[in-house]
Order: sequence, then structure tokens, then C-alpha cells
Amino acid sequence: MDQKEKKENKFYETLFLTGIAGISLISGFFNALSSVKKKDSKNFDIGLTGAKGLHESGAALATRALFWGSVWAIGGCGILFYGIWKLSGATTAQEFRLKVGNILPKIPKNNPPQSRTEFENLTDLLRYVSEEWGKEK
Repeated sequence: MDQKEKKENKFYETLFLTGIAGISLISGFFNALSSVKKKDSKNFDIGLTGAKGLHESGAALATRALFWGSVWAIGGCGILFYGIWKLSGATTAQEFRLKVGNILPKIPKNNPPQSRTEFENLTDLLRYVSEEWGKEK
């Protein structure tokens, strides 16, 4: 597989995952919206049209808050991640991975495992954790 095919495959993989995430987000939002409407349809309709004395409806206010919250969250995280990238001095993702790998502590391999890894059920796991909690290794 050459470089062009790898890039094309990455594009389609990214597009697929983005599509799945978008569909999940939209379905979750509309599921929550329909649930609220079923529980209290009278107040839900008032929130859409707005009540007397209010400058904007509850739905418009919530939409505006969601928009600005998303802008600040995405922008803030983007600036933070970009700053970390630039401070590291890396030019590629591979180089960044190596530089960060040198900075962060190494995670020791647990091979062979020093403790149990197989449990029959949740009760067995919880019993093991409660018994091993205070023991020194």
C-alpha cells in the first residue's frame, strides 16, 4: 500500500468516525428533546415561543448558550493543544509522540502479571480488591 492509498484510507476512516459521532450526537439530542416534550408538553411549548415579558424564548437562550459554550470549549482546547505542540518543537506527529514519550514517565510492563487477571463475576472481583487493598507488595 503506497502513501497515497494510506492517506485516502485515513480520510475515509476519519470521515466514517466523524459521521458516526455526528449521527450519535444528533440522535441523542433529539431523543432528549422528545423525552422532555413528552414529560411536560405545556411548558415545553411555552419555552419555544417565549412568555410575556421575556425578551427571548427559553429555546433561543439555550441554543445561544450551547453555541457559545461550544465555541469557547473547542477554541480553548484547540489553543491549548496547539500551544503544547508548538512548545514541544515538534514538526510531525511522530516527532511529537517521541518527544512527549521522553518527557512522560514510563509505564512498566506487567508481564507476567503479578496479580489475578481473571474473575468469575463482579462479586469475585470486588472481594479480591477488598482483600488486597491494604497488603504490601
